[in-house]
Amino acid sequence: MNRLIIKGGNRIGGEIKLQGAKNSILPIMSATVLAKGETILKNCPELSDVYAAGRILTHLGCRVRKEKDGVLSISNNGLDKCSIPDKLMCEMRSSIIFLGAVLGECGECSLCFPGGCQLGPRPLDIHLSALRKMGVNVVEEHGCIKCRTPHGIKGSNIMLPFPSVGATENIILAAVRASGDTEIRNAAREPEIHDLLSYLRACGAKIECAGESTIHISGVSSLHGCEHSIMPDRIAAATYMAASAVTDGALRLTNTGGLDADSFSVFFEQMGCSVYHDQESIYIKSGKKLKAIKSLKTMPYPGFPTDMQAIMMAVLSRAEGTSVFEENIFESRYKHVDALNKMGADIKVYGKIAVVEGVNRLYGADVRATDLRGGASMVLAALSAEGTTTISDINHIDRGYEKIDVILSSAGAEIERKS
Repeated sequence: MNRLIIKGGNRIGGEIKLQGAKNSILPIMSATVLAKGETILKNCPELSDVYAAGRILTHLGCRVRKEKDGVLSISNNGLDKCSIPDKLMCEMRSSIIFLGAVLGECGECSLCFPGGCQLGPRPLDIHLSALRKMGVNVVEEHGCIKCRTPHGIKGSNIMLPFPSVGATENIILAAVRASGDTEIRNAAREPEIHDLLSYLRACGAKIECAGESTIHISGVSSLHGCEHSIMPDRIAAATYMAASAVTDGALRLTNTGGLDADSFSVFFEQMGCSVYHDQESIYIKSGKKLKAIKSLKTMPYPGFPTDMQAIMMAVLSRAEGTSVFEENIFESRYKHVDALNKMGADIKVYGKIAVVEGVNRLYGADVRATDLRGGASMVLAALSAEGTTTISDINHIDRGYEKIDVILSSAGAEIERKS
């Protein structure tokens, strides 16, 4: 199994080209099962989750080809299957997003519960309740879901009890080919949702956003392929900015066009960093001494993202003062704390609260990535630590970061991937 060997102490600086967004490309890849013909996706990141989604599409009957760096071609001339085997579903957490798309195309879908990071319970009640309102018969048995639409998917008015990203995406994918109109209220507002909507509109879908959290969809009989560029990855942007901040560096991120940089750069400014951005790049320079952030509560967009929690915790473990985190999205998203404490951090967890007392030094250690963002936090801690850190189980990190060792090496890190 691959490991990352990181010798800390080097400043992260220079220039990094930002990858396309993991949380955007996966729902868009699933949406291609609804669009006949060829879809060309640009700015695609090379991630293990993208390869997993490609294997699901191939199993369903699509043809997936990597044309050149950052370009993916997906041809859909009709699906061969309407079910996804357990082996493929278990490769990634967000595989459940294929449910709404396959239902919309076939009128039926069978699959098992998804795999990926173990972040506590991932209830699908919101997804399935909405689909039932749209005329879908849902049977759950032995960890699998079987859905059928005897009379086709029907448009419906749906009020989500919580702005779930996955549920919003599944409803959208089921609704674009439904008969009648669908209105989703209290929908998730993440930028990646709007990237999915942009792709679907380019394919011929009729979608309007009425206010910040209401989406109106008029079902159409067919969709066609198109050309679409995946938005930049805001969580990867925050990760590389964090790498520069915690190592007292100065870094420019390029390929950031269209990114809402204010939504996450504000946290680095609170720590004392200088952040500047224009239409195509973001520049960050670390402050002389990082400052603690009194309170960080994970919330749906535009609040503090749960995907940034572990990343910011690694940086704030080196900040001056006390920072308090409150995790409100996932129940088991503090698994990285033990590894950070092993490296010398001072973090105490009380239920969904984590209290971080900043320390002057971190130290290299042998640690294991527990999930995608937790693994990224260990990389950040290792970059600023004294000595050498070995991170195992980095398959989690590869799910969301494109060649993280190569990228960080180009920016000054002493990092090596070993089998």
